[in-house]
Amino acid sequence: MIRTKFCGLKRPEDIQIVNKLHPDYIGFVFFKKSKRNVEPLEAKTLKEKLDTSIKAVGVFVDEDSDTIAKLVSAGIIDVIQLHGKEDEKYIGQLRKLTDAKIIKAFQIKGDTIKEKLDEQIEAINKSSADMVLIDSGQGTGSAFKWDILKSIERPYFLAGGINADNIKEAVDVIKPYAIDVSSGIETGGVKDEEKMKKIIEVVRHS
Repeated sequence: MIRTKFCGLKRPEDIQIVNKLHPDYIGFVFFKKSKRNVEPLEAKTLKEKLDTSIKAVGVFVDEDSDTIAKLVSAGIIDVIQLHGKEDEKYIGQLRKLTDAKIIKAFQIKGDTIKEKLDEQIEAINKSSADMVLIDSGQGTGSAFKWDILKSIERPYFLAGGINADNIKEAVDVIKPYAIDVSSGIETGGVKDEEKMKKIIEVVRHS
């Protein structure tokens, strides 16, 4: 069954919604340049209200590895998502600090030249991260040509421009391990329960 991750949660109301809908994962963004950024104490309060069956993912961009490990050990996050330029050496260092599962995000753009694209696909397939996420960009909310994904040889989270209008195509045609949605479940920058419900319904009936 395809999994679901709702990312960028910030409010107690968001937690109330996901506790009703039960996605597999939710995401807290720890990146000050993001409009969805949450501070550790805010995330701690939200995590305490989260249903324990839902995994909390911490999203980071080139963050200090010690900072990430402390959030795991404090029970604020269960899974680590690396969304910056973190390389294999960084992942290895992080593994020395924590046993938490690591998701490495890769940005793929539809206009990337073939040679560069081939390099990206190879890096995705060989990444030592426990899981990978394929995105069209950091929170851009724009989709890319999904046929590019056919060369990926491992399960992956699919992100970037997924919403209620194209979710059925994503799950029926692409069949990723999981779909990851943030802006596609918002109205006016706020998480929208009806949009979240629609995503869950489509994924669970795929």
